Amino acid sequence: MSSATTPALQADCANCFALCCVALPFAKSHDFAVNKAAGTPCKNLQQDFRCGIHTRLRDKGFPGCTVFDCFGAGQQVSQVTFGGRDWRGDPETSRQMFEVFPVMRQLHELLFYITEALARPAAAPLHADLRAALAKTAEATRADADTLAPFDVGALRQEINTLLLKTSELVRATSPARKKNHRGADLMGARLSGADLRGANLRGAYLIAADLRRADLRTADVIGADLRDANLRGADLRDALFLTQPQLNAAQGDPTTKIPASLARPAHWT
Repeated sequence: MSSATTPALQADCANCFALCCVALPFAKSHDFAVNKAAGTPCKNLQQDFRCGIHTRLRDKGFPGCTVFDCFGAGQQVSQVTFGGRDWRGDPETSRQMFEVFPVMRQLHELLFYITEALARPAAAPLHADLRAALAKTAEATRADADTLAPFDVGALRQEINTLLLKTSELVRATSPARKKNHRGADLMGARLSGADLRGANLRGAYLIAADLRRADLRTADVIGADLRDANLRGADLRDALFLTQPQLNAAQGDPTTKIPASLARPAHWT
């Protein structure tokens, strides 16, 4: 099963106490119309924990909200870690709940990537180690709030990243194209229309506003790549490695953009 189709790794806002709308800060910018401090409810948040402008976020100056994804961390914290107690009804939980949410979000993101790696046949030699990493990370998500708040996600991420790098090498090796290495590269605004990027290493690359029209990104490793406003019209990302929904949501595409079946076509793509 793909990580993107695993229910526990998909945001379930109906079972979350709007933690992303309260726990996280944001600054007035292109992405957000106002400033908001961490731990302060967004001005658009309603009493039922729903967003009052959910269907108009981009029009109202909050495109940053449309690209955020908690990978299911919100409902895990709300319903499992805190057993259904919400920060409004039980204010004493708020401080710790807001501390735990960013930690859980990182853990769930790691679960997403590990699950994606396990779905790749080319990574079969690593499957035993990946399954062990999956179990270790899943166990961490079930810890109590006192354990989660100070949890060192960075150390775990470094450990798991070694496996993800090996997975990337195995998967990209299956591509017949020349393996371009653009890891961490500054490709902002780059003209890559029609580029053959199959098997390319684009980990952490800055592809902000890059022209990727009709580019072939199959088996390219795009973990951490910044695709904000990248033009993906007509591009082929069907087998892109570690591609996430937030990355698609941040980019520009159209009906001819090919995406993995496990991900959703963003509503703003035309």
